[in-house]
Amino acid sequence: MQSLVSKDIQIIRDTERGRFKYALFDFDGTVSLLREGWQQVMGPLMVEMICGDATPTPEIEKACADYIDESTGINTILQMEHLVKMVREYGLVPEDKILDAHGYKAIYNERLMVRVRERIEQLRAGTLPLEQVTVRGSIEFVKALASRGLQMYIFSGTDRDDVRNESSLVGVAPYFAEIWGALRTYAESNKEMIIKQIIANHDLHGTEVLVVGDGPVEIRLAHEHGCVSVGVCSDELRGHGWSEEKRERLTKAGADILIPDFGENEALLEYLFPG
Repeated sequence: MQSLVSKDIQIIRDTERGRFKYALFDFDGTVSLLREGWQQVMGPLMVEMICGDATPTPEIEKACADYIDESTGINTILQMEHLVKMVREYGLVPEDKILDAHGYKAIYNERLMVRVRERIEQLRAGTLPLEQVTVRGSIEFVKALASRGLQMYIFSGTDRDDVRNESSLVGVAPYFAEIWGALRTYAESNKEMIIKQIIANHDLHGTEVLVVGDGPVEIRLAHEHGCVSVGVCSDELRGHGWSEEKRERLTKAGADILIPDFGENEALLEYLFPG
């Protein structure tokens, strides 16, 4: 089934609604835009580490871009573990020059945080409006769900301390009972573990859990566990409007509802909470 509640709310699959007790939110690209452009940091980094002193090829550049697209939302350390594998598979870098996943992650974080820190400083100084570092309507949507009594959680592939700090900066932290992010190893904290724990620990049916995110990882997990999912197809550069690439990815991942942002909050809430 495909229908439109409004021009910016696409229903892919009509599911049971209105019984939600828990909401799980991704953070980057779903609520926050502080890390907008991370793909443009990770992509060149992966190509550079794979090629070493060799000239990059279109094949390698495409392989890196494709992997980043499909892995959006997973813990960064897993992406870096995959990078180690790619470096070895292409064989352009001597073995003694290949770093482990934590080494590559440290380089990635160092490069990414240059632009993130600039935005944080501008936000704190009042020279960068909050509206420019959050997805349109996302804060209002978080508040609306909290006001309905849902138990709210953030689960992110970004490092936990960074997610907690950045969620405080954009003003949503008080609405969440827990803010989960990546720890040193994947086994310590990951999105699948969190979904399973919440359903099991609280004896929930899947449709009592609402999952909201812009990455195929959390949307796929929601689908696998029978949760209701809202796929946020956000154009992170603008902060509003559709990203057609995300729309395609999240449809394939099994999203029930697709939105570009939260600009149609009233209609979205009426659909999620009928009657």
